[in-house]
Amino acid sequence: MALDQSFVGRTYPPTPAYEVGREKIREFAEAVGDTHPAYVDREAARALGHADVIAPPTFVFSITYRAAGVVVQDSQLGLDYSRVVHGDQKFSYVRPVRAGDRLTVTSTIESIKSLAGNDVLDIRGDVHDEAGELVVTAVTKLVARAAEEA
Repeated sequence: MALDQSFVGRTYPPTPAYEVGREKIREFAEAVGDTHPAYVDREAARALGHADVIAPPTFVFSITYRAAGVVVQDSQLGLDYSRVVHGDQKFSYVRPVRAGDRLTVTSTIESIKSLAGNDVLDIRGDVHDEAGELVVTAVTKLVARAAEEA
């Protein structure tokens, strides 16, 4: 059964603030194999004009993914998560994520499409800092595979 189109545009409440730590950034950079010095060395980050270490571009996924989970778990939406695969991910940055940032994410359902019996859901996560400034927008595409006919 196709997802309800009336959910397009629905916005969910912001997440609690997530404080970005230097060690989390270092662990993430190490996990993805990114050795850029600005991710682990404050002086290297300062030489590039940042007050502290910055996070690799995909770091913010760990925050936006949790926020998208609120959408996925919305029982009124009716998404069968057991059939969901991650289809795509896009980030649009205003500025890098920095150690010490306290970030919140507000999720909005951008689109719902039905393709060959599959539901394709785009969830936009707007990430704001403590001052309310937009830091990055992430768009997560989820594909709920069609149920197999018996």
